[in-house]
Amino acid sequence: MSNSVLIKSSLVKKYWMAITGLFLCLFLVGHLLGNLQLLLPADAASDSFNLYARFMTTNPIVKILSYLTYFGILFHAIDGILLTIQNKKARPVSYVYNKPSANSNWASRNMGLLGTILLLFLIIHMRSFWYEMHFGSVPTISIGGEEVKDLYAITTEAFEQLWYVLLYVVCMIAIAFHLTHGFSSAFQTLGANHPKYKQLVKNIGFAFGIIIPLAFAIIPLSLYFR
Repeated sequence: MSNSVLIKSSLVKKYWMAITGLFLCLFLVGHLLGNLQLLLPADAASDSFNLYARFMTTNPIVKILSYLTYFGILFHAIDGILLTIQNKKARPVSYVYNKPSANSNWASRNMGLLGTILLLFLIIHMRSFWYEMHFGSVPTISIGGEEVKDLYAITTEAFEQLWYVLLYVVCMIAIAFHLTHGFSSAFQTLGANHPKYKQLVKNIGFAFGIIIPLAFAIIPLSLYFR
């Protein structure tokens, strides 16, 4: 494969990485807004969260968005792996003698590692909640005379386990590193890198990468110490 074809292929992968990454950022915001209901007083949280969970699993529009999210996660992961492999093959041997820390931050050099950690966490997370919600023996409760699956009970039980809370928090740290670099990098890849707005986008990306994971991490910690 010629260098020009290799470069074009790499650029295409980066475009898809940026598009799917920004789409998943929107998913994180929506997912967080739903999960914040877990911080309500226990009785209110139970009804509110279970009604939210039922809506998310039965509304046809949300179900379509869910399938797009699954596809986005899978495509983002595969594209990231292929891009990492391609970059390593294209990298000159002389790069070994350079000091990458002088030209890039730790997160940008380890996006593949961070992504792998998050993918493994996602598998565990979906097994604990998504799989149980759809295929497990989930208890039901009555809300307004209607029987609904008690996903709140499963969630609170999971966050009573210290190992799971610690795993969750560690992975939120990983996603913070992933987002603080990936957010601004995605806009740069898509051409939104005008000098006038470049620093603003970078600042927004850094704030997004800290606030969203921090808010997610607060939820299991709050439930564990409740």
